[in-house]
Amino acid sequence: MIPPVALEICVVCLGIFLLMAESFSFKSNKVTLAQGAIFGLLCVFILTFFIETNPPAMQDSGFYVVDGLSLFFKRFALLATIFTLILAIDYIPIVQRLVPAERPEAGSGEFFILPVFTCAGLMWMASAADFIMIFCALELVTISLYIQVAYMRRSLASLEAGTKFLVLGALSTGFFIYGITWIFGMTGETNLALIQKALANVPEANHTAILFGLAMVLVAIGFKIAAAPFQFWVPDVYQGAPTPITAFLAVASKAAGFVILIRVLQPFLVLESFQGKLILVLLLLAALTLIYGNLAAIPQTNLKRLLGYSSIAHAGYLLVGLAAIGDAFSGRAVVFYLSGYFLMTFLAFLVMVPVTKATGGDDLSHFNGLARRSPGLALAMLIAAASLAGVPFTVGFFGKFFIFEAAMNQGLYLLVFIGVITVASGFYYYFKVIRAMYWQPAPEGVGAVPVSILSKLAIVVSALLILVLGFYPQLLIQFLP
Repeated sequence: MIPPVALEICVVCLGIFLLMAESFSFKSNKVTLAQGAIFGLLCVFILTFFIETNPPAMQDSGFYVVDGLSLFFKRFALLATIFTLILAIDYIPIVQRLVPAERPEAGSGEFFILPVFTCAGLMWMASAADFIMIFCALELVTISLYIQVAYMRRSLASLEAGTKFLVLGALSTGFFIYGITWIFGMTGETNLALIQKALANVPEANHTAILFGLAMVLVAIGFKIAAAPFQFWVPDVYQGAPTPITAFLAVASKAAGFVILIRVLQPFLVLESFQGKLILVLLLLAALTLIYGNLAAIPQTNLKRLLGYSSIAHAGYLLVGLAAIGDAFSGRAVVFYLSGYFLMTFLAFLVMVPVTKATGGDDLSHFNGLARRSPGLALAMLIAAASLAGVPFTVGFFGKFFIFEAAMNQGLYLLVFIGVITVASGFYYYFKVIRAMYWQPAPEGVGAVPVSILSKLAIVVSALLILVLGFYPQLLIQFLP
């Protein structure tokens, strides 16, 4: 069998090989680098099915563990990176126009290669079982994302997004380190499994100090998952970043943040003295995030900004699932929701990129009359918007249903009520996209939107999976960790 860490090593080696190939290649067309990256990541994805999980005894210590959850999210990160590269291939003409260079297509290769290194960090985060390992993987992800967000140096919006992301990312890192210091000071451990054992022997007088340290860690993770009130960077960063990187942030980065949150909370939720306080914090975060994300999305007229606020709202639904942690199915409900969110969000961005390239913008007005110009793209966006809103017979509906069912089983009726009300508001702002495509007249002089073969394939697969899982969710549930 293949050693588990070989997966990350393969991804890092792939990134280094592509960097060397880009440096010594005289070809002006760098799309072959993206195609090579996609092929390499697909090979690593296949390798994940030949990895054995560690026995429970080996998961009690060490920096790196391989269990069902980590393997699932390694595959998640690999697929998210592949979809991001597909988006990047279509988006590269916009990048070339907005990146200053002495020769054509200079800088294009790095735009395709950087997500590969981000993917390696995301995969390490999925297996990190020690605060030190979590921090190192987190920094690998965030530093590479700083570069990608601010990549289009001729775009003031991209530079502004990169600056905000850098400043707030550094701030969240400070909170994370400060929280780890307090927890280590009280328990003498950084390994999560050993912290759980040490907590049983910590005097009750020191519980306040541990909770303070954990609160600092939760603030840092709150920035990463865009939970209110730590969400204020999201709209500007999502709107200013290159569209493929926006999709990467919205899906892969958010999923990795929730994996870390699940692992960090697990040792503390075992003890009753911590459990009640943590669940109360999760309840408050979930309610605030649901209300803010959905209400702030209503007046938006830019689709990237709308999806930014929408991603905040979806973080709220995921937090509802974590707040219902006592339910046997809540963990799987969160993973199911993240999987559905992957499909419907990437489908929306797969439609957005060619429309942006053809019309020159990503405001809702640029989607006017899309159903008459490109009915296939309009249908795909309709499916994505319907699933994001939670329309029945889509994967988004079952994602919300399972989350609310777990919350109901735990007696969180007020939180479920807030969730149902905010779902109704989601119908309104997603309908604005549908109204623009099907009811608004198409602008003059704009014809059909061209789409590459690779993007067409990704669109068809995503749309079909959204509908199939909307009728038969057990198809995905059987693969959940």
